[in-house]
Amino acid sequence: MLRTLLVFIAGVLLGANLVYFSMHRVPRQAREPQVAAAPTTSMAPAPDAAVVATGPVADDADGAPRASQTGTPVPPAAGPTGLLLPVAGVRAEQLVDTYTDARSEGRVHDAIDIMAPRGTPVLAASDGVVAKLFASERGGLTIYEFDPTSTWVYYYAHLDRYADGLAEKQSLHRGEVIGYVGSTGNASPDAPHLHFEVSRLGPEKRWWQATPANPYPLLGGKPR
Repeated sequence: MLRTLLVFIAGVLLGANLVYFSMHRVPRQAREPQVAAAPTTSMAPAPDAAVVATGPVADDADGAPRASQTGTPVPPAAGPTGLLLPVAGVRAEQLVDTYTDARSEGRVHDAIDIMAPRGTPVLAASDGVVAKLFASERGGLTIYEFDPTSTWVYYYAHLDRYADGLAEKQSLHRGEVIGYVGSTGNASPDAPHLHFEVSRLGPEKRWWQATPANPYPLLGGKPR
């Protein structure tokens, strides 16, 4: 009888322990820290701001250090308005339309050449900002100017020298002296001139990738 009672009591205690353990047992997934799975969506690296700011160094037609020009040339009616002829003392009727003239290695002249004596002041064709000052193998001393809306870029090449104090990021006013006519780069020393380009910027605002427009009619040149 005593033995039966002891067995009964032991069974009750064992059952109670089992019930207590099952009620207080912590699940494995709650005890172990969970590591979130890495996202599977890949993201392209952010563009290098330094590359965007300076761009590649590669000359094109008659001096423009540009990796490539993009898009169909801008028709005159869609070009900027109110441009000042950027060489002091030169009149619109004296301009010669050299846009699309052939150049060496199958290149095309996406600009006009404005002939003038060495040292003639070069003027900002529009209000804007100096986006880049650059010494190019073909273009010599050059200036890239963005207009106030960063829609258009104006390129001045073969300068003899810059205006005193000219610097990148400097604001420019239409008619301000920014440099002087010369023949640096691949221009003939006997034929100093300003190589002047007008191009429409893309959404990235890269001065070395833009769509050219013929400056001749934009500066008042007339068909002959």
